[in-house]
Amino acid sequence: MKKLLGLLLAMTMAWPVTASAEVLKNVDLKGEIQTIASDARHDKNAVYKSGTNFRVLAGLSADLVEDVRANVLFQYNDAWLSGTEGNTVQNYWDEVRLAEANVVLSNLFCCLEATVGRQFYGDEDSAVMYLGPNHYFFGMNKAPSLDGAKLVYSDDFKTFTMLAGKLVTYDTSVTPATVDDNWTVYGLDLKLNLTDTLTAQVYGYDFMNSKYDAARDEKRHNGFYGAKATFAPEAATLSAEYARGYEANRLFREGNDSPYMVKVDAALNMDVITPRAAFYYAKGKVSPFGNYYPGLAVGHVLAGVGESFASYSSDGVRMFNVGVDYVWNKFVFSLDGFSFQDRTAKDASTWEADLVAKYNHNDYVQLFAGIGYAKYGTVHKSAAVRDTKDNTVGQLGMLIKF
Repeated sequence: MKKLLGLLLAMTMAWPVTASAEVLKNVDLKGEIQTIASDARHDKNAVYKSGTNFRVLAGLSADLVEDVRANVLFQYNDAWLSGTEGNTVQNYWDEVRLAEANVVLSNLFCCLEATVGRQFYGDEDSAVMYLGPNHYFFGMNKAPSLDGAKLVYSDDFKTFTMLAGKLVTYDTSVTPATVDDNWTVYGLDLKLNLTDTLTAQVYGYDFMNSKYDAARDEKRHNGFYGAKATFAPEAATLSAEYARGYEANRLFREGNDSPYMVKVDAALNMDVITPRAAFYYAKGKVSPFGNYYPGLAVGHVLAGVGESFASYSSDGVRMFNVGVDYVWNKFVFSLDGFSFQDRTAKDASTWEADLVAKYNHNDYVQLFAGIGYAKYGTVHKSAAVRDTKDNTVGQLGMLIKF
């Protein structure tokens, strides 16, 4: 009931009061349905948990008046309510979350776009900053959101984004999940189109803890900053990114042993075949909001237990990836090889090979399946997961967007 009242209040505040205005034009139903089933073999310690994930995002988007658009999106996880007694209507309703509820103002002062309210933010492929739903890996959590305001200025040469608000994540260790909004987020992002083939980006984000405890040596500020360059002549793409994290009681004060990461990607699109390669190197965990989980076994293991890929080991991680995509009719086949190792390469590598197939039924429906084999190195055979055998992972899934 509280959620319903809150939604009605939000709609009332966003509703135009002028009787002459035409409201709710260009109404679109939007959302997605995602289900993933996964199974792991030969892993006696259950590092990778088998099972089924299910998530529904559903809502509406509509023009209210000229240059004003409203968006509402609800999120629901775990259709089977596993472990919940009763499975009553109230049980299901308790699992529904308001993922987005915002108003977008276009042409503000003839040059700005403002998004105010609960919203997703960032690039789904980003290794450092993404608030929103994840796809294609088992163990996805409820998508985090941002309660705040985003202001964007854009022209042919640059796009400048300013961000401020409260981070909204869910503590899924209790039922129903509770909202954690202790962190206030401030961000700046500048993207430049330097030439037709060269773009550059610089960014910085600060997360301020409103409930920090100085007596427990907690930090008031956590954040990261970085830069990325992308060179894309013709069918080739080459990108390089560097980011550095910090935590301190005062803003802009960075320790001597701060985490950092380097990520390089390359691809050559030859229509039917696209060879590609990636390198990732990280010391510590730069950001807990990255969305880079490579591989079906190793990267997905870490995603499934709520960890960041950058926390592969206490010393950091280095990863090499070589792959190729092959397009045939509505199918896309991907073959990948991975090498995962601690940052200083003092331990034996974990090797992984994956084969993934995606079937694009139409613009809205995609089926996917994959199988991966990981030959574990020293990190995975440490005391924490001792006697872990080499692992085979299978995955089936469906993604419907509307």
